[in-house]
Amino acid sequence: MVNWLLRPAESDTEGLVEHAPVVRVREVFRRFWPYARPFRGWLLLSLLLVVLSPLLDTAAIWLFKVLVDDVLTPRNFAAFPAVAATYAAITLVSGVIDFSGHYLAVWIGENFLHKMRTRVFAHLHTLSVGFFDRRRIGDTLSRLTGDVGAIESLVLSGVAQTFSSVVKVVLFTGVLFYLDWVLALVSLIAVPLFWVVAKFFAKRIKAASREVRGRSGSISTVAEESLGNAPLIQAYGRESAEVDRFARQSRGNVVAELASTRVGALFSPLVDLLEVFGVMAILGVGIWEMSAGRISLGGLLAFLVYLSQLYTPVRSLGQLTNTLFAASASAERIIELLDQRPLVRSPAHPIPMPQRPTGRLEVDRVTFRYPDTATDVLHDVSFCALPGQTTAVVGASGAGKSTLTKLLLRFYDPTRGRILVDGLDLRALDLTELRANIAIVLQETLLLDGTIADNILAGRPDADRDQLVEAAEAADAHEFIQRLPEGYDTRVGQRGRLLSGGQRQRIAIARAMIRDAPILLLDEPTTSLDADATRRILAPLRRLMAGRTTIVISHNLLTVSDAQQIIYLDRGSIAEAGTHTELLTNNGGYAHLYRLHHPEHPAGTPASGDGHSPN
Repeated sequence: MVNWLLRPAESDTEGLVEHAPVVRVREVFRRFWPYARPFRGWLLLSLLLVVLSPLLDTAAIWLFKVLVDDVLTPRNFAAFPAVAATYAAITLVSGVIDFSGHYLAVWIGENFLHKMRTRVFAHLHTLSVGFFDRRRIGDTLSRLTGDVGAIESLVLSGVAQTFSSVVKVVLFTGVLFYLDWVLALVSLIAVPLFWVVAKFFAKRIKAASREVRGRSGSISTVAEESLGNAPLIQAYGRESAEVDRFARQSRGNVVAELASTRVGALFSPLVDLLEVFGVMAILGVGIWEMSAGRISLGGLLAFLVYLSQLYTPVRSLGQLTNTLFAASASAERIIELLDQRPLVRSPAHPIPMPQRPTGRLEVDRVTFRYPDTATDVLHDVSFCALPGQTTAVVGASGAGKSTLTKLLLRFYDPTRGRILVDGLDLRALDLTELRANIAIVLQETLLLDGTIADNILAGRPDADRDQLVEAAEAADAHEFIQRLPEGYDTRVGQRGRLLSGGQRQRIAIARAMIRDAPILLLDEPTTSLDADATRRILAPLRRLMAGRTTIVISHNLLTVSDAQQIIYLDRGSIAEAGTHTELLTNNGGYAHLYRLHHPEHPAGTPASGDGHSPN
């Protein structure tokens, strides 16, 4: 039966995200119950309201018995006003309690969800860049937005619902035995059957729910990748292919949802069937008890109402078991995220950096390979970058240039060797303090979907308006910003797409300017720009580089020809080092690469005065 329920959903696994490791419900509570600590007082109040509500329901049903036995049967209509007034009062109080309990439960749940979402989001930002290199962002977003909600239904709503159901079962069972213990025993025969059916379906529902959550993550992944690359897809006419890729994941989700629905849909009719058999048996015994004079008509009718109220929480407890197992499938995905640990982290007792480091960088015999790979990307790389000077790292694509940038920012740690700033090993420094002393301008200009001012101030949030404008002027960005409709308050759009490439890069330079860090990393800062935009960028780049330890990563050799030191990487190793003129004179790999990219400049002829040098 299990195979029939789940096989269709598992038949198409193309693009399906990996399932998180299986976790027991007990472990889910152990991990997440501490997060409910700030709400435990309110939760106790909510549970008190949960107790009062079934008590009032019990009283209201008992009034129904009084109405039949003391008013209708003896035709004592004089007692009706008192019964009606009492019933109205109970209904009013019950309405107030139900409203308060529901509102309080939602308030607790939403605040718990807010806390959990923020906790997971904050944890994601503690993870190293390598995590995001390996993981699908769409699936991570699906976990953050969808799966977190399941934890609340498991830890808070589940507890409250369980407590409510248990209270109702105890109350209504007690009243049933008070009315007629024989009928009560008969009515309880169906209860164990409810539990057997619920237990049978619980694991099947959890497996189906895990499949549904995995499919949901796959849909988010495909959508995020596809929409994030809309210009590329449209330029290459890939719209139909992307729609087909999305449709395959969507169809997989449909099949998974149907498999989950089959399991849940079979549960309800089986429980209904058990409930009907139980009621019919009780009616038969009840009629016999009434004929023997052991129960009144009002008592039998009240008994049946209490019984319906009893079966509801019993059934709810059975369904709750299935709900908890289904929710645990989502909780597993959150636990798997929270169990991720950063590849690099600050030491327990970091060495404090000088208030204003000189920026002397030493790369000492560094070898590095990415996690889960078998090949070194860098081999025994050593050089020293002096304060106030420019060191260029050049080489063909795949030589390891950008990897070196990641190591300098300590996104990764060297496999062997060390990197020092002012004589201090990066691994001995606080990460935040280290990165506060480094400014970056990258090939892919990274802007947030905020205003221009927000993006510049990201380099130094405590800067004032004058410092903001000064940085923009130094980056040659102030003029074009003033021409925009809202000036510095103009929104740049997602990833800055409402601006041109040159405008984005000048904002990135202004962001680095306002940071005023002693170390500057430029990773292919002009590669994505045309010749005119490159010329406009070079002047602010020169101002930015002045007086700082600058590392320029580039394959455009004309932009690094005036560097005091050029490191030529070949397949992860330093093949040559020297000035532009020295390396051209050596006629080695650097000179060969120079001739390939710039045949108009004969090897050995410096490209001075061409307007391309950043110094």
